[in-house]
Amino acid sequence: MHPTFFDAMTTRADARFRTAEQAGAVLFVTVLTAIAAQISIPLPFTPVPFTLQPMVVLVGAAALGSRLGWTSQILYLALGLAGLPVFAASPLLPQGVARLAGPTGGYLMAYPFAAFAAGWLSERGFDRRYLTAVVAMLAGLVIVFAGGVLWLTLVTTQSLPAALATGFYPFVLADLLELLVAAAVMPGLWRLTRS
Repeated sequence: MHPTFFDAMTTRADARFRTAEQAGAVLFVTVLTAIAAQISIPLPFTPVPFTLQPMVVLVGAAALGSRLGWTSQILYLALGLAGLPVFAASPLLPQGVARLAGPTGGYLMAYPFAAFAAGWLSERGFDRRYLTAVVAMLAGLVIVFAGGVLWLTLVTTQSLPAALATGFYPFVLADLLELLVAAAVMPGLWRLTRS
């Protein structure tokens, strides 16, 4: 296994400092996820808004690794369940527990799993080169879309083709373009640390 970017940047021997650094990093990615949720574009033909969250989830997990990436997204969901306004602003979708039960709940609940997958692949060195970083982030994005579309079929009782039409097709191209840009972040950071 390779050290994550977070591991490479924090090499304190004292366990107390290490725990504090990990908690700070998890909180930082959680806050970035919440901020990315506020940058949302509602689309008139679907209850699912377009946000920058998936890329923050995936880049954050690539930097932190599987366990801390997972934890950052569990914390994000916990804050949302507690009623804090961390989910995308929406006049139709409420904050809190009801958001997870609504049409976007599948995407949100998939974030920890997507973070774990992208982080796990990064722990194996996938975040060090652009093409493998694309693969790691694509694995996470597939999990986000699978969770979201599956949830749409269950919650809205749409057929799979209808769920794909409202929860996948309108977003996939933009998310793939974002992913191609986001995948350059980690290899770029690794190059900077070696110079």
